[in-house]
Amino acid sequence: MPPLTGSPPNGTFKLSRPVRGTVAALVSGALVALLLLVTSAGSAQADQTALRAADPSVIRVGGTYVSVQSTGGGIAVRQAASTAALAAAPARQVWSDARGRGEVWAPEIVRDGGRYYIYFSAGRGAAHRMYVISSTAADSGYTAESRLALPDDKWAIDGTLFTFEGQRWFVWSGWAGDTDVEQNLYIARMTGPTTPTGARYVISQPRESWERVVGNPFINEGPEPVMDPNGQLHIAYSANGSWSDQYCLADLRLRAGGDPTYVWDWYKSNGCLFGSHRATMMAGWDPTLYVDGPGHHSFVLLDGDIATSPPAGPRFPLMFHAVAKGTPYSWENRHWYTGTFCWWGGTTYSRANVPGPTSDTGWSLKFFE
Repeated sequence: MPPLTGSPPNGTFKLSRPVRGTVAALVSGALVALLLLVTSAGSAQADQTALRAADPSVIRVGGTYVSVQSTGGGIAVRQAASTAALAAAPARQVWSDARGRGEVWAPEIVRDGGRYYIYFSAGRGAAHRMYVISSTAADSGYTAESRLALPDDKWAIDGTLFTFEGQRWFVWSGWAGDTDVEQNLYIARMTGPTTPTGARYVISQPRESWERVVGNPFINEGPEPVMDPNGQLHIAYSANGSWSDQYCLADLRLRAGGDPTYVWDWYKSNGCLFGSHRATMMAGWDPTLYVDGPGHHSFVLLDGDIATSPPAGPRFPLMFHAVAKGTPYSWENRHWYTGTFCWWGGTTYSRANVPGPTSDTGWSLKFFE
């Protein structure tokens, strides 16, 4: 997903601590729908920011919002007191590709143990691998890049770090072998923010008809972790090629008590949850009105920590990239957008001809322009 440059996003919010346990379990899909009517009367056109770019990554640190983006052969950080103020904030370059590693894609920023970590992919063709830089300050003082020693050492992009049930994990998009047949989602344990350990485990492959509308290769990428009101792990990801307006967001939900490394403990949404084509949408989810090919999003969480994922009820902001309807669909026409999302209860994901139960019911995600 070659990035582009420009000016950044608008919109501001504050996340509250998530509701957990039995109280959250009492919130039904019907109540969520009622809350949506209260919190967002009427519909507005999609909020296109002035930032002509792809692959947004935004976190909140106290009262400061921090965004990161690739800028040609480097990485830039912006920070401001609100997401609206990011538009006027200077873009400070924190890393440049002095060693000529090649295309720099999809940086992701998180904060762990008081340090900022930016994970990004760099390389040319089959040489793309994940790298990391870190600093105690958001927009300066970053270390020289180091390559993440991901298991099997295969092509890898779109990686990010998160902590779930006391264990650090790294999730990314990669190839099974050395050829570009399909991009799968993989997960591996981490002993620290920069140290993978053990094997890599595939958790999703683009094998459903709705995520194989465009191919060569078939795509699962842009994984973004978030935790639902019951404390279950979700990985929302992008399906279909980013070069097509079939690009969309889908969801993986880890079953209650499931093992993140066991592929059949993950249940996949039965279609796109955020996309611009009705034929690929999950039943009960509507296509976009104002944008084409929404994808590679960012849940704007405190410190980028999924423990601060939002509760059930109102909508919460997110960032995503897309192309305005009526505009030729191309990488050059992608912008960052501010949208919203909420949890949607009582949603069943079903499957067939695989090990384990054929369905799982729990929280899903609704996305809005």
